[in-house]
Amino acid sequence: MNHVVVVGAGLAGVRSVEALRAHGFGGTITMIGEERHRPYDRPPLSKGVLLGETDSTIVDSDLDALEVDFRPGVVAKGLHPGVVETTEGELAYDGLVIATGARPVRLRGDGPQHVLRTIDDALELRSLLTEGTGVAVIGAGWIGAEVATAARKAGCAVTVIEAADTPLAAALGRVGSYTAPWYEEAGVDLRLGTLVASVDQGGVTLADGSAVEAEVVVTGVGVRPATEWLTGSGVRLDNGVVTDEHLRTSLPDVVAVGDCAAWWSRRYGRRLRVEHWDTALGAPEVAVATLLGETAVYDPVPYFWSEQFGHMVQYAGHHDGARMIMRGDPAAEGKARWGVCWLTDDDRLTAILAVNRPRDLLQGRRLIESGHRLDAGRLADPAVALRDCTVA
Repeated sequence: MNHVVVVGAGLAGVRSVEALRAHGFGGTITMIGEERHRPYDRPPLSKGVLLGETDSTIVDSDLDALEVDFRPGVVAKGLHPGVVETTEGELAYDGLVIATGARPVRLRGDGPQHVLRTIDDALELRSLLTEGTGVAVIGAGWIGAEVATAARKAGCAVTVIEAADTPLAAALGRVGSYTAPWYEEAGVDLRLGTLVASVDQGGVTLADGSAVEAEVVVTGVGVRPATEWLTGSGVRLDNGVVTDEHLRTSLPDVVAVGDCAAWWSRRYGRRLRVEHWDTALGAPEVAVATLLGETAVYDPVPYFWSEQFGHMVQYAGHHDGARMIMRGDPAAEGKARWGVCWLTDDDRLTAILAVNRPRDLLQGRRLIESGHRLDAGRLADPAVALRDCTVA
């Protein structure tokens, strides 16, 4: 293998380049990316950048020292065996890393709507979040909550519109309802069970015909994997690029990483596509090992964190089908410290949510990895450390 092409210049792309060199690959590496920026981290966009604490989140990686041919502003348009079609012509490869990430979903309507995916998105939105500005945020998921947090800190009048009956419904189900009071405490008008018909000039039209007036509309209703360029290529697609547990795709010498990869998890016995920083950070090591003929398995405990309305929210694992055990009281006065543990039928921890309890997250993640059985009664007592809930 003499030439590896990395399509996508986000964190997953640049970590793939680093992994190639770390594994001793001495051939040519070409990395292309749609944006004209050097690779940067995305999580700070909805946190530090939007809050005005930083203007740049560039990844600390020396591309010159890595001897990578980095081509910003180049878009992949198609794929044939051994060749990537780009806006700058054909690019031949011996090995290919697909790291094209995901694109935000936009809603219908002729009004301006902002999304938060790129550094340019964040800087533009930040400039609009000024004292007294009316802001409508569509979606009370992770991004919506963080945008609402930043907008309120800037003194904006914020309305959050959510189709589900609770915030964070897609990620946490009914547990998300415990975060609803945070919106009221922050002075945010939270409208649950409310459908948006269109984004129009001057605000949002709801499904019932009423309107929410706003000078700024932010759409945060999710993303879709950026895989349209792979249509007809022979790469299997199903909610992303389908890979096995080695991050190998259906085409030889082609692997996929990051937000666009739908990988098979041995741990959870299902296919997962996780749109979080931790995945972009860890997956490239396994993908590159696979590409170079080594044996490696990608089977992490997925992890994500969010800061919203003064609360640190951390989640690890995957909880579909597991039973829920509360840990602490979300309604406690002051800054409540609580969480949720999800157990399998044989009392093994499969996921954990920790709110203002970082030690729980750290210990819980280790317990998920170890697979130890737990005492559910002790687990429900927030005074007992998670590590002390194991059963011999």
